[in-house]
Amino acid sequence: MICLGIEGTAHTIGVGIVDQDCKVLANVMKMIDGSKGGIHPREAANHHAENIVPLMHRALEQAELSYEDIELVAFSQGPGLGPCLRTAATAARALSLSLGADLVGVNHCVAHLEIGRKITDCKDPTLLYASGGNTQVIAYSGGRYRVFGETLDIGIGNMIDKFGRSAGMPFPAGPHLEGFAKKGNRLLELPYSVKGMDVAFSGILTAALQLHRKKARLEDLCYSLQETCFAMLVEVTERAMAHVEKNEVLLGGGVVQNKRLQEMVRIMSEERGASMHVPPGPLCVDNGAMIAWTAIVMHDAGIATPIAESAVKQRFRTDEVDLPWMK
Repeated sequence: MICLGIEGTAHTIGVGIVDQDCKVLANVMKMIDGSKGGIHPREAANHHAENIVPLMHRALEQAELSYEDIELVAFSQGPGLGPCLRTAATAARALSLSLGADLVGVNHCVAHLEIGRKITDCKDPTLLYASGGNTQVIAYSGGRYRVFGETLDIGIGNMIDKFGRSAGMPFPAGPHLEGFAKKGNRLLELPYSVKGMDVAFSGILTAALQLHRKKARLEDLCYSLQETCFAMLVEVTERAMAHVEKNEVLLGGGVVQNKRLQEMVRIMSEERGASMHVPPGPLCVDNGAMIAWTAIVMHDAGIATPIAESAVKQRFRTDEVDLPWMK
C-alpha cells in the first residue's frame, strides 16, 4: 500500500508518501511567510493552492514513483483554518477521483500521535502536543484518545510567534527565541497560568511584551518565557501521566523541537521511571507523511471517506475520532 498524504491545516502545505511499513518515501513541505503579521487564512489558502501541485510532483520524484503507483490518498480533515483545510481537501478529492484511489480524511492531532507511536516504537504514551495553533495533553483511555489538558486561549507556538514579531524576530520565532534564551541568565517574573489541567498563555504574552517595552534584556526575557511556559507544560503532562497511569511520554508538534523543552520533559520522565520519545524534526512539524501513515492505519481498519462525507471540520476534536485499530 502506497499512500500520498496532504497536510494543509495552517501555515504549511505538505505532501508525504509512505508505504505499508511506514517507510517515508517522500516528505516535502512549504510554509507561508508569516513575519509581516501572522497567518491570514485566505492568503495561506492561496499559497497552498499555488504550491500543492508542484509539491506533489516533487514528492513523487523524490519517491521515484508515478501517480499510478498511489493506491490511497489522504488529507488533513481538521482541525485547522477553514480556507487552508478546504484547499488541501479539494486537491485530495481531485487526485482520488482521477486515480480511482480510496480517500481518507485524517484528524491532524491523531496523526501526530500515530506517526510518533510508529516511528519511536512507544506503545501507549501520553502525548504533549505543542504547536502554533494547538497545545494539548492527550492519552488513550476508554476507546478513544482523550484530551486531559489544553490551552484555554492560544497555542504556545502562536504565543511565541506573537512575541517574536514584536521583538523583531523572523517567522517562525521559535528557533530564534531558543537561541536568545541560551544566552539568558536571569529569571524574570512572569505569570504562571496553570488552571487545573489546562494552561493559558495570553497573560504571560502581555506581561512579556510589557517587559520588552521597558527594555528588559531580550536574552533574559526569552529565557524566562521558555522556563515559565515549559514548566507549565511539564506540570500538566506529568499530572496527566499520573492520572491515566502511563509510563511513556511522546512529544509532537513544531514547538517540541526545542531542546530545553525536551530536556525538561526528559528529567520529569526519568524521575517518574518513565521514558520520553521524540520523532525526528521533519515528523514533529506539520507534514504530509504523518497524514499518509495515519490514513494507512485507518484504511487497514476498514475506514475510508466517501467524497460526500469529506467536508472539512475546522473544530475536529481529537476525542471525536473512533479508533478501531487500537482494539
